[in-house]
Amino acid sequence: MGWVEEKMKSTQIRQILYQAISLGMIISSALMIWKGLICITGSESPVVVVLSGSMEPGFKRGDILFLYMNKDPIRAGEIVVFNDIHYLACLIMLFQVHEPQGTKEADILTKGDANKFDDRILYTSSQHWLQQKYITGRAVGTYF
Repeated sequence: MGWVEEKMKSTQIRQILYQAISLGMIISSALMIWKGLICITGSESPVVVVLSGSMEPGFKRGDILFLYMNKDPIRAGEIVVFNDIHYLACLIMLFQVHEPQGTKEADILTKGDANKFDDRILYTSSQHWLQQKYITGRAVGTYF
């Protein structure tokens, strides 16, 4: 009976190792896909989920957005994502874009469709406008 117990024990150890390696491969594959999407889209967060109702009726809570980032100038009316003062991704529509003459940078003011006021409260205390460097992506597709 001793050899049967040893054989079962070694089989259980192999199964546990096999499951651990399989789990590690699944996690590493997911991370590689995520990093690949980051490289392809140019956005540090290529997929985001809408968390608030500030963009209703266009986007509802739970909608999934696909983001892309490029060097094209940002225009009013675009849907963008930026990081707020708590480093949370905020989905918002560009309300007003101010481009000072002689500079390539644009000052950006955002406002949600369902909000009565602009989003300056989400910016850091010393900011009245966002700069393009804080934009992490532009919405190019949605899944809801």
